[in-house]
Amino acid sequence: MAGPTTSLAQRSRTFVPSRRAVAEPAWVRRSLIGLALLFLFIFLILPLIVVFTEALGQGMGAYFNSFSDPNTWAAIKLTLLTAVIAVPLNTIFGVAAAWCLAKYQFPGRSLLLTLVDLPFAVSPVISGLMYVLIFGRQGWLGPWLFDHDIRIIFAVPGIVLATVFVTFPFVARELIPLMEGQGNDEEYAALTLGASGWQTFWRVTVPNIKWGLFYGVILCNARAMGEFGAVSVVSGHFAGKTMTLPLHIELLYQSPESYAAAFACASLLSMLALITMALKSFIEWRHARANPDEAV
Repeated sequence: MAGPTTSLAQRSRTFVPSRRAVAEPAWVRRSLIGLALLFLFIFLILPLIVVFTEALGQGMGAYFNSFSDPNTWAAIKLTLLTAVIAVPLNTIFGVAAAWCLAKYQFPGRSLLLTLVDLPFAVSPVISGLMYVLIFGRQGWLGPWLFDHDIRIIFAVPGIVLATVFVTFPFVARELIPLMEGQGNDEEYAALTLGASGWQTFWRVTVPNIKWGLFYGVILCNARAMGEFGAVSVVSGHFAGKTMTLPLHIELLYQSPESYAAAFACASLLSMLALITMALKSFIEWRHARANPDEAV
């Protein structure tokens, strides 16, 4: 004979919460979406439209002629050279730091993790100033470097060092939580089956982190090409020699005669940002397909 009351499990199965109790009113959702779209339009889409409109305002011929200046080509080449050096160095460091921090517990681990995050907390201008105080003419190592005719500050090495400093957290910070979530079980299994350390790294670890690694490299490259503050301090602003593309854009913008050329060069960095966003979306899509259980 059934009792006058039902069990808690039966009541939980029969109770279905009303949609009104868990969802916001339609006007609230539409207002939030509208505000978000308005914010994106004002601070993201509208500036991009202005950059490309000003760059192409005098026609395609004038746009491409803007890149005929030797100083512009020198700035583009220096920007690419800096990225080619800084990104691989930070990729190697990022993988090594993530492996060390995610796979092992050791004294000083918290300090190392803090140092990885240091460039996020320090202003790029301050980081450039630190290199000036170390390698500058009046710095700690400046007199010795000057006596041996070694130039770091106001030269390409200083630009590379400053760029490496401000970009090295990107790869590591993408890989550390990914490696911590994956754990060590697969590596231990490979080692148990007779694989060497390098075989385990290349055949087990790298395939598991490849999408996070690609994502970190893309962000690192975008920051390396667009860095302004730290590079501005250590470059010396020598046209055609130590001017990267962001510094060259500032120089062009200060002159009314080269106003259109400044926006033409800025459009290159804008296209880099758009390509970075497209690659980011692609990597997130591929990662979601490869790991459907992790999709939220």
